[in-house]
Amino acid sequence: MLKEKESKMSEEKKTFEEALTELENIVRNLESGRVQLEEAVNAYEKGMALKKMCEDRLAEAKGRIDKLVINHQNEITGKEPLDVESC
Repeated sequence: MLKEKESKMSEEKKTFEEALTELENIVRNLESGRVQLEEAVNAYEKGMALKKMCEDRLAEAKGRIDKLVINHQNEITGKEPLDVESC
């Protein structure tokens, strides 16, 4: 139980790039087909946790990006949340 908490805390400290690289390595390893069943299941579970962490970090970053509002004189008059779907 303690080891699981330590592992989770360690995962939360990873940067997005570190988590993505680790996830890519897990996928590559699983796709190779040279992994024992138990190891594959553990890697899959870790991969899913890393995937969720990456998605959460991306959503957080997306929420911090604002679109500048410019008037007809090309002056910045404010900002509003960026709607990535409409870009």
